[in-house]
Order: sequence, then structure tokens, then C-alpha cells
Amino acid sequence: MDFVNPRKADHPIDPMFTARWSPRAYTGEPVPEADLKTMFEAARWAPSSSNSQPWRYLYARAGTPHFETFLHLLTESNQVWAKTAGALAILVSKEAMERGDKIVPMRTHQLDVGTSWGFLALQAFKLGYLAHGMGGVDLEKTRAVLKIPAGYSPQIAIAIGKQADPATLSEQQREREIPNGRQPQTDFAFEGGFPEL
Repeated sequence: MDFVNPRKADHPIDPMFTARWSPRAYTGEPVPEADLKTMFEAARWAPSSSNSQPWRYLYARAGTPHFETFLHLLTESNQVWAKTAGALAILVSKEAMERGDKIVPMRTHQLDVGTSWGFLALQAFKLGYLAHGMGGVDLEKTRAVLKIPAGYSPQIAIAIGKQADPATLSEQQREREIPNGRQPQTDFAFEGGFPEL
């Protein structure tokens, strides 16, 4: 579905960064396995501390028996719209890494998996899909249902699919179905140190 992108960058960047966003209206069309593999391949090439690659993606495509299982790991407010996604994924991070003959905690595991998710979202966009990351997931239920072992922690859920007409959403959801803005750089980029509060 085409839409007018109201986002404008303050400095020159590739247009995909402002065009990519996180909708809630999806067509329900299953994402082909080959397209998911391409997204996971992009995620694979994200940088990580000591090249530890702590990300693990668990996923289910629409129309498969696993999809309902993944859907019911989400909060009810996310289930309402995510049920029409073409695929759902759970992003899991490995909390420790090998250093020689030792296993040491990995302080950056969440940062690293976040970078991986960003690569996936951009690759999804390049393929004509939109991805929506969600913190609204029952993490303990997810750990139990998907048999996530100790030493790994579920982080977010991700809905992926083709964008549908926002009219398919409830009135409350339609109000939020526009690309949101961002803080200006003056709020987060500071040369020389943290500014006085």
C-alpha cells in the first residue's frame, strides 16, 4: 500500500531511513520462507561485540500451526492487530560468550541484538515488507512455551508483513497508523561530553 511519508530528515540520509516505519495494518499474506531468509541474512551481518553474534530468531509464518502459538505470546493489545501479520518472530539474546576456556557475561548482548533487529527491519523494507518490533510480549510465557534455555533471554516480538489499508484497524488503532517523528539531534548528540541538566 502506498502512503505519503510526512517524515523529513534534517540532514542528508538515505530515504529508506525515513520511509521505514512500524505499521499495525497487515494483509495477512504469509511471508515466503525465502524472503524471511533474506531478512535473517541481513540480521546475520550486524556488528557485535567480539563478533559474538548473540541473536537468535524464533519465528512462525502466517498459516502455519506455529503462528497461533507465537500470537498468544503477545499482550492482548498487540494480538488484536498482529494476527494479520505475515510472520511473527521472537528475538532472543545470548547472555554470555566464550573467552578462551571461560564463559563470561556479555554486557552488550542487548545492544548487539538490537542492531541485528535494525538490520532485519531495513532489509524487510527493501523487500517491500514492514516490520514492527513489540515490547508487549509475555517474556516468561515465551521462555516456557518456546523452550528457551537458561543463558538466553527473550527481548522483543516482531511482526512482519505487507501493509494493508488502515481501515482494517479499530478506530483507536487507526489514529496511531502514521509514521511518527523523532527528536532532533540537538536532544541526543553532544560534542565533548554530556550537557548540564
